[in-house]
Amino acid sequence: MKQDISKSIEACAAHYGEQADAMRTYLIEGEKQALSMTNRGPIRFDAEGNLAQDIQEAYSEYGFYVFEGVLGADELQDIDAELQQLRSTFPSEPNGKLTKDGKPALGADCKSLNLIWSKPLGDPLGGTELASGRHQVKLFEPQADKNAPEQAPFILLGSLQFSETCLHVYGHPQLLRVAASINGKDFAPFNESLFIKDPGIGAAVSWHQDGDTHWDREDFDEGMHGFNFMAQVYGSTAVNGVWVKPGSHRVGKIDIKKLVEEAGSERIEGMVPLVCNPGDVIICNRQLLHGSFPNCGYEPRVTVNFGFHRRSSVLDVRGAGMYSEPVIFDAALIEERSKVIGYAIDARKQRFPHEEPYQYQPFVESGKVFHWDESVTASLKDYNLYDLNI
Repeated sequence: MKQDISKSIEACAAHYGEQADAMRTYLIEGEKQALSMTNRGPIRFDAEGNLAQDIQEAYSEYGFYVFEGVLGADELQDIDAELQQLRSTFPSEPNGKLTKDGKPALGADCKSLNLIWSKPLGDPLGGTELASGRHQVKLFEPQADKNAPEQAPFILLGSLQFSETCLHVYGHPQLLRVAASINGKDFAPFNESLFIKDPGIGAAVSWHQDGDTHWDREDFDEGMHGFNFMAQVYGSTAVNGVWVKPGSHRVGKIDIKKLVEEAGSERIEGMVPLVCNPGDVIICNRQLLHGSFPNCGYEPRVTVNFGFHRRSSVLDVRGAGMYSEPVIFDAALIEERSKVIGYAIDARKQRFPHEEPYQYQPFVESGKVFHWDESVTASLKDYNLYDLNI
């Protein structure tokens, strides 16, 4: 059952002044359209162990699919409890080294970028050159409540080095089977993060398409830049959730500024929100046009986000995004970055011993065996320096 977010819709619309009616209608109609689509349901596999054909076809058509009921109540409780503890380790300010209690903060001794901050209800990426300039326009930034903090965390990168419950989700056998069906049994990792959209604070993410590397390839197709899994801890709504343009993963690079001009506002035509319940996991093609409005409502959203590539999309390819110098993703680097898959599978096996753990084909072929314990945590420090960004 979807959440009743009527109060959040009204609160959100009220922030838009003269455009309140237009924003209210956009949110209501978008939610209605999203729930009418035929791309949601439990994960199902065929007799050969592949993702059910009708699911694959719907994912190919729309560019996303809502897998319902993937994470159980006990796992959601684990994540929620750890999130509360994790927040207590955040630095007291952007780039800070200490928590509010004066203790060493999360990521204080890391070389990699971990915690991204924003002013409440801001759009820190829109209209900037960050992330290769993919966020072409800046979304409206409503005025936050006077009691809101000056800055708040909204993305935690390299989340697997900080969160064992995120590692459990990453090793989910059904999700890894989906990845194998979509990207082949030798699928490669991408990156992992937590998106935090607190009520009245959570930042916007301006309209964009992920991916920087393969847009101009002659053999370009709908799966060239991989996909993200988006596991929802508290659910996702039209107010706090990601919006996408169905089918846009197939058309190549989009002129977002032109779409905004044609719409006469940031409310691009044809967008729908990713609406789902706690424990649902969305698979979202990275080439889809997508983004999210600032969370002016009352419901929180925390997304456990992680993605995978076809091995052919990254092998011997020059990396993009965070790399300041040319980096070629050779087989050795991909193998090193893939170790988190092995650790995640074993960590999940220990937490959920009743499940049949996933068998990752590259490890089966190489005979590599991974065992998760607390000592492994140190070896994951800065692992996201080797994210396979394309």
